[in-house]
Amino acid sequence: MNTLAHGEESHAGASVGTNIGIWVGLVAITFLEVFLAYMQLPPGLMLSILVILSVVKAALIMSFFMHLKYEKVSLVLFLIPATIFCLCMMFIFFFPEALRLLEMRPH
Repeated sequence: MNTLAHGEESHAGASVGTNIGIWVGLVAITFLEVFLAYMQLPPGLMLSILVILSVVKAALIMSFFMHLKYEKVSLVLFLIPATIFCLCMMFIFFFPEALRLLEMRPH
């Protein structure tokens, strides 16, 4: 029984203060994204900023709330190629359709 308690303590994760700080940071990034959505920025610039902020948010969520920060490096290295593969598949399938729809828009 003592071994089980020791095992649970080794994977306890971040402290409450750290989790609250991460949560506040995520809320701040979300408010920044909503604010940028209302700004009159060029679409390319706005989308680039929003994608970067979304990747930062996803990294924070995966690192702290999904506890990947405390996992073995091999698991993280396994997830990175899978994520890149999924992104490539999205680009391959969604961008041709997006360009086709963009060409169909009346100017």
